Amino acid sequence: MAAAVDSPMEVVQAALPEEAAPEAAGLSCLVNLPGEVLEYILCCGSLTATDVSRVSSTCRRLRELCQSSGKVWKEQFRVRWPSLMKHYSPTDYVNWLEEYKVRQKAGVEARKIVASFSKRFFAEHVPCNGFSDIENLEGPEIFFEDELVCILNMEGRKALTWKYYAKKILYYLRQQKILNNLKAFLQQSDDYESYLEGAVFIDQYCNPLSEISLGDIQAQIGSIVELVRKTLRGINSRHPSLASKAGESSMVMEIELQSQVLDAMNYVLYDQLKFKGNRMDYYNALNLYMHQVLIRRTGIPISMSLLYMTIARQLGVPLEPVNFPSHFLLRWCQGAEGANLDIFDYIYIDAFGKGRQLTVKECEYLIGQHVTAALYGVVNVKKVLQRMVGNLLSLGKREGIDQSYQLLRDSLDLYLAMYPDQVQLLLLQARLYFHLGIWPEKVLDILQHIQTLDPGQHGAVGYLVQHTLEHIERKKEDVGVEVKLRSHEKHRDVCYSIGLIMKHKRYGYNCVIYGWDPTCMMGHEWIRNMNVHSLPHGHHQPFYNVLVEDGSCRYAAQENLEYNVEPQEISHPDVGRYFSEFTGTHYIPNAELELRYPEDLESVYETVQNIYSAKKESAE
Repeated sequence: MAAAVDSPMEVVQAALPEEAAPEAAGLSCLVNLPGEVLEYILCCGSLTATDVSRVSSTCRRLRELCQSSGKVWKEQFRVRWPSLMKHYSPTDYVNWLEEYKVRQKAGVEARKIVASFSKRFFAEHVPCNGFSDIENLEGPEIFFEDELVCILNMEGRKALTWKYYAKKILYYLRQQKILNNLKAFLQQSDDYESYLEGAVFIDQYCNPLSEISLGDIQAQIGSIVELVRKTLRGINSRHPSLASKAGESSMVMEIELQSQVLDAMNYVLYDQLKFKGNRMDYYNALNLYMHQVLIRRTGIPISMSLLYMTIARQLGVPLEPVNFPSHFLLRWCQGAEGANLDIFDYIYIDAFGKGRQLTVKECEYLIGQHVTAALYGVVNVKKVLQRMVGNLLSLGKREGIDQSYQLLRDSLDLYLAMYPDQVQLLLLQARLYFHLGIWPEKVLDILQHIQTLDPGQHGAVGYLVQHTLEHIERKKEDVGVEVKLRSHEKHRDVCYSIGLIMKHKRYGYNCVIYGWDPTCMMGHEWIRNMNVHSLPHGHHQPFYNVLVEDGSCRYAAQENLEYNVEPQEISHPDVGRYFSEFTGTHYIPNAELELRYPEDLESVYETVQNIYSAKKESAE
């Protein structure tokens, strides 16, 4: 049985003489303890940084134990910010006291900026230069990111507005860093490992809030490689791939030996681990993210091929990527090295189809058309990434529910990072920002760049320039905050308040109200298209802006809404923009929304109380 570990206080008490009085024992006895015991006490986890600072000022011995580069301050840093320790090497000299101060200051500054965002950007999308404050902060960027993550991880249903803006800032900072790394990566020479690295950059950019690293993905693939080696050992215990160490590879020259590797791979991947092509949900962006391919064990041809090729090359089989139309493939050379080879000297591997090996004729049968020999050629990293991002771009254009078009925006950023002068994509990006009503200054910059690249686009460019300038002028003319008082005579028909959880009578969706108008304020075309005139009260009734649980924002007539007697949180990405807390029955508006509807909060409390009183009476 393991011996019980004494607490720090028990260690101290055991070290003190039995006859020592508390006032005599005190500090003199404490400092006479062995250094290891004192260090253990100071690192026990129950002392705060303030406690350590006070202790270190009492005498020279304790000051030496609490030196800035020592174990005590390192432990203070580790306990306070454990996720940052991975950024330090055990062999590095670190002034932990100074690191603690810098990290603490970064946290204070980051929180000030997050707190200011709601007031500055409540009425508009955060502009391009809105993040300049945090970009210009002094200190390591990882400290600011860590503070933002701490805000996101705050427990409970409070601080929703803080979390909303912390998420936006963290999203922006990480994407900027990833995009810069991708651009630098594209300047490097190709090797087989860079295919996976490039795919991970795409994964990270589209999922910046997820903890995705090349090292973690390589480790997961390394585990699969070891399983293949184990299977290969049963096929051929003297196979040369078994001699190489984990993470190392040397090419296996004999075709028969390479075939044994592929047989072992197919067994492990498709029979043992149950990887498969995702035919049921093919048009899902998750199929293109390498960390999701490994988690879900499914993907589309290009992502499955990258995984298959990476494993094969680590085991000595030099497979190469083929940008085959409609179905990405790998090729496996059957001819002699250095010989003048043509497309018939290769076998083509369909990783999506459980590693099936195909001839040229079977490849054409796979897609139902004849293709030229050039399309059987190997492609470099940039072309592979172009195809991956092109797939994401196509999926982004199909988005329906996501009204922010985030996938389309991300894939456009990635494509233009690789090919910055693609006029049609630049035009699509400008139109997208214009449609969303965001970043008008950036729209003008994009349009100017398009005009320089292709003066023939002057028609489309001129239209967008004119309307963007009009948008900028309207923003300048905007008056102050419009305040809506429920007590005003023209608002007498408004029954519901911001923050209430509602249910749509016809469509059944749950939603939360974040704004209202005494009558429908939409244009005639919208009223006609939505068939508002068919409602009993038509457009002459209150209409409500609501955030819907499916992620959409809608404008609903009062007669179509009813109280939700079993309210639940609404999982909408913009909830934090308007509300600071969910109480379990309703949302509490943040300061900016309350400023616009100052009398609604009191009305919400009254409404909720009446609902639950009626519910209690009916139960009795």
